[in-house]
Amino acid sequence: MLRTEAVVDLAAITANVATLKAGTSAELMAVVKADGYGHGLLPAARAALAGGATWLGAAIVDEAVALRAAGLTVPLLAWLWTPGEAATVRRALAADVDLSVSGRWQLDAVVAAAREAGRPARVHLKIDTGLSRNGAYVDDWSDLVTASAKAQAEDVLDVVGVWSHFAYADEPGNPTITRQLRAFEAALDVAAAAGVRPQLRHIANSAATLTLPAAHFDLVRPGIAVYGLSPVPGQHGLVPAMTLRAAAANVKRVRAGEGVSYGHEYTTDRATTLVLVPLGYADGVPRHAGNAGPVQVSGRRFAISGRVCMDQVIVDVGDHPVAPGDPVVLFGSGADGGPTAQDWADAAGTIHYEIVTRIGPRVQRVYVGGSS
Repeated sequence: MLRTEAVVDLAAITANVATLKAGTSAELMAVVKADGYGHGLLPAARAALAGGATWLGAAIVDEAVALRAAGLTVPLLAWLWTPGEAATVRRALAADVDLSVSGRWQLDAVVAAAREAGRPARVHLKIDTGLSRNGAYVDDWSDLVTASAKAQAEDVLDVVGVWSHFAYADEPGNPTITRQLRAFEAALDVAAAAGVRPQLRHIANSAATLTLPAAHFDLVRPGIAVYGLSPVPGQHGLVPAMTLRAAAANVKRVRAGEGVSYGHEYTTDRATTLVLVPLGYADGVPRHAGNAGPVQVSGRRFAISGRVCMDQVIVDVGDHPVAPGDPVVLFGSGADGGPTAQDWADAAGTIHYEIVTRIGPRVQRVYVGGSS
């Protein structure tokens, strides 16, 4: 095996999307932002399409344009861009990438680019229903849809979608979910009164796709679930697609009482074997998971011993037989009892989204189960 590798099971991504698609009559947008949540933008996108996705979603335009450059022709949406990205907007239009619009300055920028290009721009108007992140505030929504309807009548704009995003869908039953759904429906009514009747209404993220059929509308947008990680309790038939592992770089016997790693926050309490693993915080291993992060060494589960270093960690394996080059798994599917990304999230006090997306470029991606 390689020194370090993130093994990505493309068949798992395809199967996860098929599982999600089987649970809805809506179209499905596979969100492949952040380099496919660390799994690889293009391989993840292709695997998701093989599973039945009909749309792809990317946070930034460069990601969407890269998908186009790779020959993918399905509808694409990009939603995060700033006033200094006029050239980015033009690239999006040239590549047939739909853009999200959350306010008048964005609408004006898109309209200007569309007039310059001599072709209508495809947009999705975003309403802030309670996340207070991106999206037009309710007090500004009427002005945005009215201006959009005017631009659409002038044939410089095509309002393809109206959308929003949940704040608490990962907590089924939270009262904010119902409030946001009502706010979304009210925003759709305001849009319709202004003459904006989009082809697609969408608000469902992974959690809502799995647990809230009332929020599916015309399109669902699963992200983390595409990669087999559930944002709500239970796996719901999803299979984690990434396994992070490394070859043991050094193995040595030491005496009792030896301090291990910086600051000696771990001390051996007996004669034991220490295994050096060439993965550290520069590769995405959370530094604050020292003495807690779980690993599987030659089939048996242990915890990191001492601090996480920039390039490596150490594991006290007792008398367990290990040789240099043996596989050390930080996380995987958990099917064999090994640690999962959720186990690492628990150890680091974070969420599994962060665990997989933070794996750095020094870690080679290895693709199995499909074409990369």
